[in-house]
Amino acid sequence: MKFAKNRYAVLFGFGALLLILSFLVRTALLIWTYPQSGLHFSDIPVIYAKGLVYDIGVALFFTIAYAFYLLILPQRLNNTLFNRLFTYIGSFLALMILIFSFFAEFTFWGEYAGRFDFIAVDYLIYTYEVISNINESYPLPLLIGGVLLFTLLLTWGLARRGNFRRSFQSNTSFGKRLVTFAILLGLLLLHTFLISNTWAEQSKNRYAQELSKAGVYSFVSAYLNNELAYDKYYLLEDNSRAFDRMRTLLQSPDSHYLENGNSILRSITDTTAHVTPNVIMVTIESFSADFMTRFGNTQHITPILDSIAKEGILFTNMYATGTRTVRGMEALSLAVPPTPGQSIVRRKNNEGLFSIGQIFEQAGYESTFFYGGDGYFDNMNKFFGNNGYDITDRLRNKFVHDEITTTRTNIPDSEVHFENAWGICDEDIYNAAIKSADAKYAAGKPFYDFIMTTSNHRPYTYPSGKIDIPSGTSREGAVKYTDYAIGEFLKNIRTRPWFKNTIVIFVADHCASSAGKNEIEISKYHIPCIVYNAPGTAPQEISAMCSQIDIYPTLLGLLHWSYNSKLYGKNVLEPGYQPRAMISTYQKLGYLEPGKLLILSPQQKAQCFNWNEARNEQHPAPMDSVLLKNSIANYQTAYFLFKNGGMKK
Repeated sequence: MKFAKNRYAVLFGFGALLLILSFLVRTALLIWTYPQSGLHFSDIPVIYAKGLVYDIGVALFFTIAYAFYLLILPQRLNNTLFNRLFTYIGSFLALMILIFSFFAEFTFWGEYAGRFDFIAVDYLIYTYEVISNINESYPLPLLIGGVLLFTLLLTWGLARRGNFRRSFQSNTSFGKRLVTFAILLGLLLLHTFLISNTWAEQSKNRYAQELSKAGVYSFVSAYLNNELAYDKYYLLEDNSRAFDRMRTLLQSPDSHYLENGNSILRSITDTTAHVTPNVIMVTIESFSADFMTRFGNTQHITPILDSIAKEGILFTNMYATGTRTVRGMEALSLAVPPTPGQSIVRRKNNEGLFSIGQIFEQAGYESTFFYGGDGYFDNMNKFFGNNGYDITDRLRNKFVHDEITTTRTNIPDSEVHFENAWGICDEDIYNAAIKSADAKYAAGKPFYDFIMTTSNHRPYTYPSGKIDIPSGTSREGAVKYTDYAIGEFLKNIRTRPWFKNTIVIFVADHCASSAGKNEIEISKYHIPCIVYNAPGTAPQEISAMCSQIDIYPTLLGLLHWSYNSKLYGKNVLEPGYQPRAMISTYQKLGYLEPGKLLILSPQQKAQCFNWNEARNEQHPAPMDSVLLKNSIANYQTAYFLFKNGGMKK
């Protein structure tokens, strides 16, 4: 059968064009990435071979509906105006979607060094922030015009080659059409059942994994696998043994368990007189440790943070649990390991959880979550509002109502001096927090505030005239403005009567990027954390490896609080503390100890690595049975407790 001379000429022309464009996109991404990828020339044929398989799958998914249409279209209608219009318009729209997705792949790769994943799925839900961000980051009218023009050229190219004419003028029998459709459908079903995105992830090099994939295919895969059941996809230990080990890992001299069995509820008792300062936690968007001079940066873009790091308590070896804001929020509000799939912030049945906010609430504090954008984004308001926090944010969509059990306060236009796609500038959100703190102090209420900043995010825009780097030009400018705004915040609160009794924590939600040649690039999880103005403590550096989940157990230890706990975090300053950190992607669950990394993966896989921190090198190592059991204990029990209500307060 000569496909080029039958009814399927347009379909196969489109498929060939898709394969060519996908090849060019993969090549461009490879050239872009190669210098820092750690790839060898021997990796390239495998990348292209696997990539071709994924691209064929995308072509089949794109064309199967049209193939069915061609099967059932009567011959008498093949050369009619109806079919011509349907085919031309359908081809144009399909090509436009394809071209737009390829353009989006380059912007997504520039931000995350990977193909589409859960983040891209999320971005389709929160269109206001995403479209505004794209519009502020790129010349959107030119890009849309370019996409339309390129689509017109490709459609014209198909017409020029005679694909449309040959399709309309063909007389392909129903039997041949049925055979063609059956072949295409059979190939699609084979691809569906035999090929998955995990096939690309067999390489040890993360760049090789991502380059092998296809963007559209990865997007669909991410959409269909939004949450991963730990007990279905990961290595399991007997549940009672997993909890026994977890309880041993969490045991400390000042604690005793209040329940037996599958529980980590324990009482923390401190006999020293406790203190009750106000606490403000500033969670800094996308802030890697290596932005600071203290950690080797030579651009001097964080003079304020470098200064207060010398005056407070600096954690020099802290790691974020994930690569997204909601994952950082999960760690900082619940102090639990990251479970596979979405953050708990984004999941159902996440209300009424045992949280840091509850501990402060039981001590008589008033807790507030501050966000410069609309907290509807990423389900933040619903999560915090149903876990004991009042909400102060920037209401944008008046038709969306967050189902929260606490008070929501809108930041009015009169208090906003600069705003971009993601929210108001850091100075404005700090001013909103100061205004709230003044009111709580006047009412005699101690307060605990969770502030989420947004300025250190693409499009990297901020108020002009504040720093010497023009707005919107670079990440370095956004970092420097972020640091500047922190300086202004501290300058303002030092004049307040409540400042002398207020601790301020500065910590990142995650690093600026997660890209690296390894499946989990450890250096891309290293974040700064500074506890500033803590009463009765001298400036110090804490060099022990730890996690975001350890901040509050350590702080409450410094304050000598007694409280009940379901937290997985530990007091880093306690005698006998065993250094470890949990770091993750959506599917890979990493358990880190000094010099060692264990990764749990779907399909019940586990890999062990030796890690040279100085050189940032990972090398496969024999399985460490103790490390494996510790990893499983943390992740399995955390998943079990959340799914079975054990994290509820």
